[in-house]
Amino acid sequence: MKPVRTVIFAKAPQPGLAKTRLIPALGSAGAAALARRMLGHTLRQALAAGTGPVELCATPEACDSVWRTLDLPEAVHRSHQGEGDLGQRMARAAQRVLTGGEAVLLIGTDCPDLDAHALRQAAAALRQADATLLPTFDGGYALLGLNRFHPCLFDGLAWSTSTVAGETLARLQQLGWTVQLLPMLHDIDEAADLQWLPPAWREATVIPDAAGPTEP
Repeated sequence: MKPVRTVIFAKAPQPGLAKTRLIPALGSAGAAALARRMLGHTLRQALAAGTGPVELCATPEACDSVWRTLDLPEAVHRSHQGEGDLGQRMARAAQRVLTGGEAVLLIGTDCPDLDAHALRQAAAALRQADATLLPTFDGGYALLGLNRFHPCLFDGLAWSTSTVAGETLARLQQLGWTVQLLPMLHDIDEAADLQWLPPAWREATVIPDAAGPTEP
């Protein structure tokens, strides 16, 4: 059986760069703080899953000084996302991993419920299916697992819209590949999604508008 590499796509959790759609609710510093927490959680869960190598596919590139401030686990491999839209960046990473003889789980950091157990489920699905998909309630997906590569899975999709998971599944079916769907989860992209944070995270997340009066 092929090793399964988990590739985590993430932006550096800096104000104004990460989780920008949450800035109206949390402010740029608050959105960056939440992004940092989500990144750390995702890395820990991916390592705890024990399904194979864990790789952080980063922007800016992994050698940038910002990443040295985050105390990333030494076991995590690092790579650079490169240029292009999300589909182009994911396609390059998927093709590289699959050409190297490994299966791949492509994930982001937006889904706190994507834990070690869910990652083990995804890796197990690839033992019997060509692909596995974990959709999210907003119409996207939190995980795409592949044993094979085809560019149509990444080309011409309307990323960050409610059509992504459905269109990806339709393309997998058009390819004639076997697909195992995993239980749907919530991800955290916009202010309305903050209700789906783990309770302890919600208590620690300061929303400026609800933090009390401001100076005139």
